[in-house]
Amino acid sequence: MTACTGCGACCACFRVDFAVYELESLGGRVPDGLTVEVNGNTARMRGTDHVPIRCAALTGKLGERVACGIYEWRPSPCREFEEGSDACQRARAKVGLPPLSD
Repeated sequence: MTACTGCGACCACFRVDFAVYELESLGGRVPDGLTVEVNGNTARMRGTDHVPIRCAALTGKLGERVACGIYEWRPSPCREFEEGSDACQRARAKVGLPPLSD
């Protein structure tokens, strides 16, 4: 198990915006039903603009065992997010999880 499958903090801390061309309806792979339109060029993962934040694709309990319901089809910001990065460490701290060690 990677730290990510026991964490999920990034899915509960950040707004996830991406270009609409990543939507299934426009030839991409991200399921339209899990997104909301921001404007004509940008879509957002449902739940990432709510308080508290929690991506609609996230399953499980933060800090214990989580999974992305659309992992293979997740949008580019999720694909680019790096385990152990500064953003990862900030997200972990925000949800009360200890930092990852090197």
